[in-house]
Amino acid sequence: MLSVVIDDGTTPNCSPIDEILREGARRMLAAALEAEVNSYIVELTAERDAMGRRLVVRNGYHEPRKVTTAAGTVEIRAPRVNDKRVDEVTGERKRFSSAILPPWCRKSPKISDLLPLLYLHGLSSGDFVPALEQFLGSSTGLSPATVTRLPQQWQADHAAFMERDLSEVDYVYVWADGIHLNVRLEEAKACVLVLVGVRGDGSKELVALKDGYRESSEAWADLMRHCARRGMRAPLLAVGDGALGFWKALAEVLPDTREQRCWVHKTANVLDSMPKSTQSGAKRAIQDIYNAENHDRAAKAIETFVQLYGAKFPKAVKKITDDETELLAFYDFPAEHWIHLRTANPIESTFATVRLRTKVTHGAGSRAAALAMAFKLIESAQARWRAVNAPRLVALVRAGVRFERGHLVERSEAVAA
Repeated sequence: MLSVVIDDGTTPNCSPIDEILREGARRMLAAALEAEVNSYIVELTAERDAMGRRLVVRNGYHEPRKVTTAAGTVEIRAPRVNDKRVDEVTGERKRFSSAILPPWCRKSPKISDLLPLLYLHGLSSGDFVPALEQFLGSSTGLSPATVTRLPQQWQADHAAFMERDLSEVDYVYVWADGIHLNVRLEEAKACVLVLVGVRGDGSKELVALKDGYRESSEAWADLMRHCARRGMRAPLLAVGDGALGFWKALAEVLPDTREQRCWVHKTANVLDSMPKSTQSGAKRAIQDIYNAENHDRAAKAIETFVQLYGAKFPKAVKKITDDETELLAFYDFPAEHWIHLRTANPIESTFATVRLRTKVTHGAGSRAAALAMAFKLIESAQARWRAVNAPRLVALVRAGVRFERGHLVERSEAVAA
């Protein structure tokens, strides 16, 4: 019988309720393994040799092993099966393999998912054992070496991700940005080129993530060609900052994709060219441009900005007037999408968690590790990304339906015009 209480009213490793839950988990797992083996044997009862003896029978138990589960670490003895059948094709003996507890399994999938999640969000490899041993009742499978092997698997996952087929996916909008991350063992920061897209159903997902050299046009062009070779269709609109490398590469590889400059980056660049005493008023004037009711009013807001600041700060004003077409491109799309299309915020906000992790660890150990870590963090965050507003309109945009002043132009209106 299970003894859950000792002299001081607790168990050696945990409270009575934790010990009860752990024992319950052990018994349920043992019962499930027994049922699985019995079902396997019963199903193959008719399999017999020339002497009429059954080819599949019970054969005692395997050696005990500890398995870490969400209820804690439990010790289990899995039943063993003697399967004497021979595969006619390969000539090898057939073997029973438990779907519940494979031979290699030492942690439940929940625990396997927990370790990389905690590591990615700042728990150092040396802190796993003291942090989780009390919770799980054992340090089995939680050594620092186990954790530090995670980036190797992430690099393999990232390589497979970058070779997936894109011909069945249609990205109507894409955001592009280059993110710089600290690398402990190198003087220069790692530059990660990121593409995030909006699918036809309005959902957002990571399109590509690649190590690049200072956001050069060659690096961006190589990334986009790689996506095109795997079947990616040209997006209708690309959103990014004013980095010339990306736009030069876009014009070369995807010339039919329209350009939209990020207003957050543009605002910062303009204000940096002006004295602090005028930045507050200039910022409000810039907000009047990208928050305007429609394209015409935005154009008038630019004229107002030129009148207010053109004489004293021509360089700052030129930053907006030179890119007016690219800054106001989002007005030709559904009004519900404007808030998403005028900035590169989907990438910037996601990489806040990447920077948090690299800050805790003082940077990744190598460029490859930094890229793998960024990939897994984005993959984890991707499940929480919300779709664009009015997702039903994305398919209409791809179909070539026209929008004026942010609103859908009905066919009757178009004919009358």
